[in-house]
Amino acid sequence: MTTAPGSWHLDSALVRRYVDAATDAVTAASVEAHLLRCAECRRSIAAGTVDSASVARRSAIWTDVVDRLDAPRVGLLERVLRRIGVRDGDARLLAATPSLQLSWLASLLLALGFAVAAARGRDTAGALFLLVAPLLPVAGVAAAYGADVDPAYELSMAAPYRATRLLLLRSVSVLVASLGLAGAAALALPASGWSQAAWLLPALGLSVTTLALSTRLSPALAAAGVSLTWVSVVVRLLQLDRTADIAGASTQLSFLVLIVAATAVLAVRRDQFDTRSAA
Repeated sequence: MTTAPGSWHLDSALVRRYVDAATDAVTAASVEAHLLRCAECRRSIAAGTVDSASVARRSAIWTDVVDRLDAPRVGLLERVLRRIGVRDGDARLLAATPSLQLSWLASLLLALGFAVAAARGRDTAGALFLLVAPLLPVAGVAAAYGADVDPAYELSMAAPYRATRLLLLRSVSVLVASLGLAGAAALALPASGWSQAAWLLPALGLSVTTLALSTRLSPALAAAGVSLTWVSVVVRLLQLDRTADIAGASTQLSFLVLIVAATAVLAVRRDQFDTRSAA
């Protein structure tokens, strides 16, 4: 420190050591106490007494801190999507899909597990599974998009994507995940052969129909109507002891026609999603 009559000031060497955190705690406290009452030393520091290397180092440290705080955390699903070749922007939007979250998939697995267990304990093997399995992707599609179900909805709207593309991207992803899990669960059914896959076309048909109806209704309302219709049909077949009809050629062909018709409606009315989002 430099001493003057009746006063003292920090010399440049001490200032550099203090800024570089090279002083002991006692000296640092003394310097800080002096700076509080000495305007000349504060001006000296502000005028650039500290060497540029120290400033650059601290600037780099601060930049690194800001980058770490601002950088979004990449979750497991997003990392997996990127690993299999999905573009970064698409992976980020897909990872934010509510019905692709771990809690949702765990609930889906639980529902499938109960359905398989119940089906194995009944004479009408697979009836309950046929009731539940097609409804799960329908629920997933309904929860894939919309202000009332998606906590990242506003961010999704700010992304450079048309609403139609975002909806279809998420819906296809939910369908793949749901159908994959349901297909694996179907292998545990006591039935064999084609009857194990009898749920597949109904699941696709109900899901695409939900999307088509969503061009007029909210996804939740569309899914509710489709689900109630399916439950009514299966319950009626159970009462008549005709659940095997679901695996029949005529029923499967009917669902194939439904898929084609719903896809056509969706293609014609796809712009309704963009209009609704802009409203």
